[in-house]
Amino acid sequence: MSDRAAASDRVQLAATPLAQAYQREWFQELRRRVFEEGVPYALTNATTPHEVFDVFDMPYVTNEWWSGLVAAKRASGRYLDMLEERGFHDGLPHYGAIALGTLLDGENPDAPWGGLPRPAILCARTVEQGSERQWSLMAEACGAPFVPVEVPGSSVLYPRWWEIARQSWEDVFETHRIDRVVGCFRDLVRECERITGREFDEERLREILGRVFEQEECFDEVRAIVCEAPKLPVRLSEQLTNTMTAQWHRGSDWALAHARRFRDEVRERAATGIAAFPGERFRLGWVGVGLWQNTDFYRAFEESHGAVFVRSMYMSIAADGYLRYGLRDPLRSLAGRYASFNETLHVAPWLPEWTVWDCRRHRCDGVVIVNLGSAVKFTQQALEAAGIPALVLDTDAVDTRAWDDSAMHGVVEEFLETRLGA
Repeated sequence: MSDRAAASDRVQLAATPLAQAYQREWFQELRRRVFEEGVPYALTNATTPHEVFDVFDMPYVTNEWWSGLVAAKRASGRYLDMLEERGFHDGLPHYGAIALGTLLDGENPDAPWGGLPRPAILCARTVEQGSERQWSLMAEACGAPFVPVEVPGSSVLYPRWWEIARQSWEDVFETHRIDRVVGCFRDLVRECERITGREFDEERLREILGRVFEQEECFDEVRAIVCEAPKLPVRLSEQLTNTMTAQWHRGSDWALAHARRFRDEVRERAATGIAAFPGERFRLGWVGVGLWQNTDFYRAFEESHGAVFVRSMYMSIAADGYLRYGLRDPLRSLAGRYASFNETLHVAPWLPEWTVWDCRRHRCDGVVIVNLGSAVKFTQQALEAAGIPALVLDTDAVDTRAWDDSAMHGVVEEFLETRLGA
């Protein structure tokens, strides 16, 4: 097994380049359709109901994906500097600010992948301080409507919420909160009807969500395989690529087929004893947003310390955050999903409790935390109390100006050596 595992270390999953190629081709086709055919598209963020746009056959670009792409191309600093030069303060949430900078710098011939076309509609959940104003500014720059999604705060807390939220989401996330989110979604539906001249089709939304559920169940299976395999069968960087590319197209025939392809390939690798890194001795969890500007960081400590990153929030939330069964009222099922995202991914005690459980399930020896906002200390304390050493990286995952590669490597190496004995 060791010889085969060692040989596999140089081979990507076959699914990974397919996902990368699909995303590039999809974006170029979107740009062509927008510029040549005048097709309206939406600019939105991750915690909004993309499936509504699919009902209207309206393509959309997710702000978090775009910001991650810009960061990966080492171009985020350019746009953030440009915004400061134009009088915007540096406290703007960087995920959204990068898109704002891109839209305001629309004539730049060197923009990643040709740059963002001007959207016909913008939609975002307004959580962070200043985010609603930021999205309003983008809408003004594009001459397009902005539909905010507002979610009231929770008044109850269910311990181990992930165990019951798939079926009992109405109770867990509270009827009055879901009602408010449904109201925002209906505002979005009305704008989409106005822009496209088409009527909302509830049955089509129901069909799309049925495919979404099957897609997320595939990711749930992959998570179980990663947790249970003696050694990690697929690197974290490839988990991110395959999971998130499908998520940005979730509910489509391609996304479901790709989720199945990804699951089947990981299952086969685990069954035949193939390890991403045969010398694995320590398993690390990653908590917070992906390090899109430098995904090679996730394999940087394999040869030197035998440490592999095995877990991120992205594949885990695919199962625990997206699956909200029951499609009698599909718009309400969607609202049950998005009434919970801020708490489960960013707020204590929802996030720390789930993170501890998920990291234990992944058999993590230690955890690295980045970009969690107010939940950083609570999550670190919860992990430490559970006996899982946790390191907080003081950096911005999408701002290339803030990243010091040598310093970050040194901090993690010290953590591995002093806390894990690597």
